[in-house]
Amino acid sequence: MLRIDLSRGVSNCDRVNRRDFLRVGSLGLTGLNLPAFERARAAAEGTGKAERSVVWLWLGGGASHIETFDPKMSAPSEYRSVVGAVRTKIPGVELGSVFPLLAERLDRLALIRSFTHRNSGHGGGTHWVMTGYDFPAADNGSAPIKPGMGAVLAKYRGPNNARTGLPTYVRMNNILADGAAWLGPSYAPFDAGGRARQNLELRLGVRRLDERKSLLSQLDRANREVDQSGVMEGMDRLSARAFDLVLGRAKEAFDLTREPLRVRENFGKGLGEQLLLARRLCEWGVGFVTIHFGGWDMHGDIAKGMKTLGPRVDRAVAAFLDDLRDRGMSDRVLLVITGEFGRTPRVNGSAGRDHWAPLSTLALAGGGLKMGQVVGESSARAEVPKSSPVTPQDLMATVFHVLGLPLDLHLRDPLGRQIPALTTGRPIPELV
Repeated sequence: MLRIDLSRGVSNCDRVNRRDFLRVGSLGLTGLNLPAFERARAAAEGTGKAERSVVWLWLGGGASHIETFDPKMSAPSEYRSVVGAVRTKIPGVELGSVFPLLAERLDRLALIRSFTHRNSGHGGGTHWVMTGYDFPAADNGSAPIKPGMGAVLAKYRGPNNARTGLPTYVRMNNILADGAAWLGPSYAPFDAGGRARQNLELRLGVRRLDERKSLLSQLDRANREVDQSGVMEGMDRLSARAFDLVLGRAKEAFDLTREPLRVRENFGKGLGEQLLLARRLCEWGVGFVTIHFGGWDMHGDIAKGMKTLGPRVDRAVAAFLDDLRDRGMSDRVLLVITGEFGRTPRVNGSAGRDHWAPLSTLALAGGGLKMGQVVGESSARAEVPKSSPVTPQDLMATVFHVLGLPLDLHLRDPLGRQIPALTTGRPIPELV
């Protein structure tokens, strides 16, 4: 909605400022009027400070914690990794054999081998990991009752980055419970793969932007005769730069052809392109990016499934870690690799593994945390945590720590109550 504030009038032009004259309600729900948007961008560029970001790689379907990051090769054959293991840079620590590139980079990763919760359903498990809260009804299709972490960040920082105009929260493919829930649509993720991405509408149609631009021109012409101070002409220039930013420069962030060919080839297609885009978005001030890479619900022939998907993750994540290091961004970006749960410790009769929440897959990289370590230990057959259990709330608190969100952050619920975003979670002590 276009909002015009003429409460102070325009006849006394020496006292009229841009905010008094015209406020644009939102550019993609920025919550900033255009002049303020431009001033905030200039101020942010002047400081040279970059916000930290999270890239959340979701292994949808529930990747096996055993075949990924805890192969348990000393366990009986029906429990150990069916794809074997590979040695890493850390003595005595192994990964599943389909991750040789990550094994070489384990000094830049932290493996959480005691990540645990109690909901082994796809919906409920996803809700718990994505929001920090259990909601069993999600297994039966009920809508999420808590906002996802990206939406919480958008509420805290604002829906759009003041420096670039890009959304604070971007997703690539939908994940259950990655939305804003009762925080409202202003804080929902921008869908990088949908129609909005194709048109770069930033939740506002180009036609509507053109209409606003036309209305601005009409208002300017109507009031120029009473403006003797140059305020309106100055605002013309400010508005034009803001519109150009949203409809012009911001598109650059999504344009992978601007990357050198060798970089694109290093990342590869598919997941690699998504991670490369995620890095570009982080450079442009996006604070939270979710990537859904599914296919991990391997109830049968898990060896074949792991040999298909594992190398894709290995190559793409290795390229992402190298790229962050080469650009000096490792401490600015936290990569989270997880899914809704792990898989049953014992291989089933179909040579697969079933749902298993008591131990779940989790690895972290960057974000200024302490890397090159294994946090927690699983039991001998990878059934439950043996030490240092880490819960979804603890993961959420760790993400808050990286992003600079207060651990005592409160949010207003639909009844108007101020409720804590976190209740029991604490940042993982070995990492902070």
